[in-house]
Amino acid sequence: MAAEIQPQPQARKPCLLSKIEAFQEVVSSAVIIPREDGVISVSEDRAIRVWLKRDSGQYWPSVYHTLSSSCSCMSFNPETRRLSVGMDTGSICVTHQGRVTVVLFVLEMEWLLSTGQDKNFTWHCSESGQQLGTYRTAAWVSGLQFDVETRHAFVGDQSGQVTILKLEQDSCSLVTTFKGHTGNVTALCWDPAQRVLFSGSSDHSIIMWDIGGRKGTAIELQGHNDKVQGLCYASHTRQLISCSSDGGIVIWNMDVTRQETPEWLDSDSCQKCEQPFFWNFKQMWDSKKIGLRQHHCRKCGQAVCGKCSSKRSTIPLMGFEFEVRVCDSCHESITDEDRAPTATFHDSKHSIVYMHYEPTTGNLLTSGSDKVIKVWEQTFCTPGSQIKTSTVTFCGFTPYQGNFNSTQTVRFCFICLLLSMIKAPLTHSYPLCALCVSPVMFDYLSGHQPYKPP
Repeated sequence: MAAEIQPQPQARKPCLLSKIEAFQEVVSSAVIIPREDGVISVSEDRAIRVWLKRDSGQYWPSVYHTLSSSCSCMSFNPETRRLSVGMDTGSICVTHQGRVTVVLFVLEMEWLLSTGQDKNFTWHCSESGQQLGTYRTAAWVSGLQFDVETRHAFVGDQSGQVTILKLEQDSCSLVTTFKGHTGNVTALCWDPAQRVLFSGSSDHSIIMWDIGGRKGTAIELQGHNDKVQGLCYASHTRQLISCSSDGGIVIWNMDVTRQETPEWLDSDSCQKCEQPFFWNFKQMWDSKKIGLRQHHCRKCGQAVCGKCSSKRSTIPLMGFEFEVRVCDSCHESITDEDRAPTATFHDSKHSIVYMHYEPTTGNLLTSGSDKVIKVWEQTFCTPGSQIKTSTVTFCGFTPYQGNFNSTQTVRFCFICLLLSMIKAPLTHSYPLCALCVSPVMFDYLSGHQPYKPP
């Protein structure tokens, strides 16, 4: 089969599926329960709630449990259905001396990782509750991710830096520190397949750190007008989902070749017209000219004056989805194709404090300062990439050589792509190949009978 794979259209808008409003305080954290129409939430009112969707389409509390203190964060493992909750008092068990900021359960290691406002990063054995190790950070931690394969922990803190630690059973070692944000790190997201770390900050920016490439590449993404509050990565569509405290949700297409932003050059005069800047007294005296203010071109990084950088342009492949200052020569070199957006922007209509993405359904959950949880429809981030072809004869993810029902624009079969993750009945709202659309395959996925290839 000859096929041209192209990025999925970015014109889709988020469709609000449900709202959960029965809260007295702000919801600190919430997750969608995989393979069930349910949501788990923890909030400042000390309550853990499990919400199940009724036939009416509304979510109703099924389980209500009160803790001794306000809940600040949580980690839910769907395989073991184990829930770990951090509290204002510093407790998961008794671990921290201040509010717990992040808690993360690692099933493969049976470790429970946690950070607090006491600047301590600790890891415990989840079976015995014994503390295995601790590390003192420079500032209190607001973001935490873990790579199971290499046992590396990524720790983002309020000083704006990201620290990489190599964890052992009872000790850890400092690997390196990334410094790129001018504000505190507010969110981290790790993609183990591409070995890329995303960090969001209160400086409104996102940085993509290429860990696997080992070249020190850091690519900026500028698409928010307020503090970045959450980051999620949809690996099957290669899309990064980010949200900010002003309610903005941005979907970034990461299936494009992006360019690293250049470093800003230092100069005492404009590198285009050679006019002196206002601190260059000698040249001002010699040329009898008043010094100018220094600016920088976002495309080439050169130091230029305002007259030589009067133009503005978007540069999506360099992460600039909003118009930024460029020098006149760079502005002429930017084509309409270069200005093609690589991200879509949406308004959640509430100030987001937490976000969760469930890859098995493609649903997105946001929690806001308005004490409301919103669940967004799965078409918001539809799995799969489009294939434009005149003749499609087989599904790209199965050995089955059957025909598709259509020879027009189709997608990779959703079931084949997520076969290892889906163990529940499915509907025809997804693009399916001829094999997976059969009742035999549906029974297999539902666990009713073994699958027998045709």
